[in-house]
Amino acid sequence: MRRIRVLVVDDSLLFRTILARGLSSDPEIEVVAQAIDPFDARDKILKYEPDVMTCDIEMPKMNGIEFIRRLLPQYNLPVVVVSSTSGAVFDALSAGAVDFVAKPDIDSAQNVERFLEDLMAKIKAGAAAKVSIQTELLTKHETHGINAIDHLRTVVSSTFLSQEELSKRIIVLGASTGGTEAIYSIIREMPLNIPGIVIAQHIPAGFSRLFAERLDDSTDFKVKEAQTGDYVEPGTVLIAPGDQHLKLIKVGERYKAECFVTEKVNGHRPSVDVLFESVAKAAGPRAIGVILTGMGYDGAKGLLAMRRKGARTIGQDERSSVVYGMPKVAYEIGAVEKQASLPLIAKLLYSLVKGD
Repeated sequence: MRRIRVLVVDDSLLFRTILARGLSSDPEIEVVAQAIDPFDARDKILKYEPDVMTCDIEMPKMNGIEFIRRLLPQYNLPVVVVSSTSGAVFDALSAGAVDFVAKPDIDSAQNVERFLEDLMAKIKAGAAAKVSIQTELLTKHETHGINAIDHLRTVVSSTFLSQEELSKRIIVLGASTGGTEAIYSIIREMPLNIPGIVIAQHIPAGFSRLFAERLDDSTDFKVKEAQTGDYVEPGTVLIAPGDQHLKLIKVGERYKAECFVTEKVNGHRPSVDVLFESVAKAAGPRAIGVILTGMGYDGAKGLLAMRRKGARTIGQDERSSVVYGMPKVAYEIGAVEKQASLPLIAKLLYSLVKGD
């Protein structure tokens, strides 16, 4: 089996060495070259033709975000960002990176080991990922769908359900690789007069708060990192905290968040299955579940449990997924009622909330 060819880009010799040695210990990965800055990286991309590139953000001559933005139109190369600059990570994802990993404290062998395990998994996901999908031409059907979505924002004042009814319902989303941008593209198109939204995105501790802040600043919704005791409310979005599971408990006619730390489920914490299975139990037919891009199978069984309890379910299609793993497994086991391209999911969600 051909090994995944990786180019490591970082201006620190020590960190490049840690990355190269650590990644090379995986029999499925081969570090073919190292680069000290974007210009060095450009030359080595041409020479070594890597399958995946890891890239720092803060580098001499050109920062990683600008490098990714200029690189991807020319080279169809998946990029995994490795950086301690947490605030800029989502800008890198917007530029086209497929995923990110936070740099560890290199004085802690345990932290470095966990970091390398996480990075190896994301490199393998990246090798199967599509890049720059936002630049693909849309079909006529999808373009029509986007035009329809544009009208969603004009119907906010036309409440088709009372606040009391909206409070009894819930929308849950689950995602992994490519999920932060997919979630953002859905949330920014939705009107406020819909049930509260709860999200489980595979994300490291600390970054979930930044992700919530980004959505809060750039959409009409009130978005926050979930805490135990939070209630799901219409017009609000709760994000599962990184490195914690999130489940919902029914309290009267409302839903309350509970965050906790136990073993990883399907290799993840937060786990989409944990959230979805709790929603199947708490909300039954009053819920809508959406499974989005991501590697692996987390969320598939939970979405199936939701559908069996009467919930409506949506799966992202292969063409628009950065990695068609989680939604593929969910579709194959019968968990997905409706499959849709990412640009159409907001419209479909709105339609299901109305009962269409």
